[in-house]
Amino acid sequence: MTTVNGGVSFWYAATGRPEPGAPLDGHTTADVCVVGGGYTGLWTAYYLKKAAPDLDVVLLEAEFCGYGASGRNGGWLYNGIAGRGRYARLHGEDAARRLQYAMNDTVAETLRAAEAEGIDCDAHHGGVLEVATTPAQLARLKARFAHEQAFGADDVHLLDAARTAERLYVPGALGATWTPHGARIHPAKLVLGLAAAVRRLGVRVHESTPATAITPATAIAPGRATTPHGTVSARTILRCTEGFTANVPGSRRSWLPMNSSMIATEPLPADFWDAVGWQHRDVLGDEAHAYMYAQRTADDRIALGGRGYPYRYGSRIDQDGATPAGTVAQLRSVLARMFPAAADARIDHAWSGVLGVPRDWCAAVDLDPATGLGFAGGYVGSGVATANLAGRTLRDLTLRHLHRAAPTDLTTLPWVGHHVRRWEPEPLRWLAVHTLYAAYHHADRHEHTTTSPLAALADRISGRG
Repeated sequence: MTTVNGGVSFWYAATGRPEPGAPLDGHTTADVCVVGGGYTGLWTAYYLKKAAPDLDVVLLEAEFCGYGASGRNGGWLYNGIAGRGRYARLHGEDAARRLQYAMNDTVAETLRAAEAEGIDCDAHHGGVLEVATTPAQLARLKARFAHEQAFGADDVHLLDAARTAERLYVPGALGATWTPHGARIHPAKLVLGLAAAVRRLGVRVHESTPATAITPATAIAPGRATTPHGTVSARTILRCTEGFTANVPGSRRSWLPMNSSMIATEPLPADFWDAVGWQHRDVLGDEAHAYMYAQRTADDRIALGGRGYPYRYGSRIDQDGATPAGTVAQLRSVLARMFPAAADARIDHAWSGVLGVPRDWCAAVDLDPATGLGFAGGYVGSGVATANLAGRTLRDLTLRHLHRAAPTDLTTLPWVGHHVRRWEPEPLRWLAVHTLYAAYHHADRHEHTTTSPLAALADRISGRG
């Protein structure tokens, strides 16, 4: 059997690529128009209809719901939030702490909502295990653990090498952190189940309907989402396009579409799992600069991802998930390093997708009451859970905008209203991203006891630090 390359992702291998639903047919009006049929747009529509069933909500999706990162990610439902340290500097540590607590709660809320809607997404609430395999990684791990403690995260646990091996055997692992705020999911099962749920609630979902322009509302006219098949006029238009935001006219430099790639092995035998453990099925990451992420799937494969080829010139977006052979080989080498017994396992699938990266690496949510335009995204790879929190926050902002609700705890979180400058024009953008990731890969290969100064410099230049 040869490796399937692309075809959107492995997560659709069993069912095939979904057939898109009916596109928009002419002009229509609505209370709210949601642009984007991934986790963010679907959760926003879901929570809006649960809170206000009489609202007329239209959702537009360029391909099919779950075509983008929501159907291609690593299945990490966890409490990571992009930009927490920067929010602490801008708004104070108490505000950043509130955001972190909200993310902690979001893991359980996502699982609760999925169960309530009868969505079987292979969820296993096993926590998040992040390992260090070099002294430099261990130093970063301990520093991150101390930082978590300073934020009041007393449910993050520091494990030594022996306790790490008891949980999961990774050769050379010197230590790890573990937190209960994480679960493994099947990404496509979640997004397709969520799309079915919003349809049941009465959301008008139009697939194969890209938004070619978004026009703000004025004092005398509603906003407008223009598509090849017609327009939607609405008082509130919410852009939930995340990594595909560069395709929205006027937004090419707003968020950089960063590539992430994955492989999935064949199902591995019982003696492999007896040797390595992973009975808790925690989602797994490491402390490398060009980090890896992995899960043990419900059918006992390893699905493993990493950065690979980070960015395409001009913010171009690969459409079908095709992955360069060099990236597949690189991910196989990570698999062999982390799990030598799986080094010769057949790779059944390889694929890629994009995630949205703001210039300061901070996720954000906002709704401008003057124009009725809102957005959420910039999750920097932590979007499975963050999209749920963003959806609930956009719900509250929208209901407030429509004079149906007062401010809530979610609308006062520090990521609400956060704006950042745009990315540099080409060719500076392409040169910078590829130079930075070359520095990260070089540091991962050559640093020993302390973090490479080259990687630290790259963090400062990129805005990650």
